[in-house]
Amino acid sequence: MATKSKHSGARRTRHAAPQAKEAYVALLHTADLVRTAFAAVLEPYDITGQQYNVLRILRGAEPDGLPTLTIAERMIENTPGVTRMIDRLESKGLVAREIRPQDRRCVYCRVTKKGLNLLEPLDQPVDEFNRSVFCALSKAELEQLTALLMKTRQAHEAD
Repeated sequence: MATKSKHSGARRTRHAAPQAKEAYVALLHTADLVRTAFAAVLEPYDITGQQYNVLRILRGAEPDGLPTLTIAERMIENTPGVTRMIDRLESKGLVAREIRPQDRRCVYCRVTKKGLNLLEPLDQPVDEFNRSVFCALSKAELEQLTALLMKTRQAHEAD
């Protein structure tokens, strides 16, 4: 009996492998499609998706701003070049850095008025994009998709 249980478990894993591969390919293909479409929304504003994400994070942290490391932790996509990205945003006048006297080791970043003025007209197109990208799914399906993606992510964040 023990051997039979072992075999049936192995069979389930073997049959699940093609489904896992198919899910992986579908996830990556869909993410690429959505990322490319979002880049088209941002293109007229001369910022990337990651730069938009930094500005969005900093807008939510107003009026205090955030340390660079905290911004990196809150990013949707892991990126090793957060400092360089903030350099580019600062050169565009969208972000300002400050060193606070109480902690001179930590650099805080804040979105500037120019950055806020850039984000404001983006709110509606981004909301419309979010709705349109998932227009084929019902509210229940969206909730299920979100729950499944979070469950998958949590299984790997525990490591």
